[in-house]
Amino acid sequence: MAQILSEPPAGETLTAYDREHMVLYLRLLDSARDGADWREVVQILFGLDPDLDPTGSRHMHDAHLARARWMTEHGYRELARESQQATPR
Repeated sequence: MAQILSEPPAGETLTAYDREHMVLYLRLLDSARDGADWREVVQILFGLDPDLDPTGSRHMHDAHLARARWMTEHGYRELARESQQATPR
C-alpha cells in the first residue's frame, strides 16, 4: 500500500491519494459500522501505537474516516462517471 499521510488531501475532487487508499477507506467504514475501537483500528490499519500519540493517532483516524465518508457521498460519483466513459458503447 502507498504511504499513509497523517491527513488525507481535502477537496471536492477525487485525488490520486483517494484512489490509492480505497481499500483503507473501505476498511475504516467497515470498522466504524462494526463499532470497532479507534485505538485498535489505528494499530491494525495504520500501524500506529495510540498510547504513544493518542491525539495524533485519533486525528489520523478521524480525518481518514471523514474522507472515506466523503467518498460514499460525493467521490463515488467521479468514479461512476469515469467508469461510464471507459465502457465501450
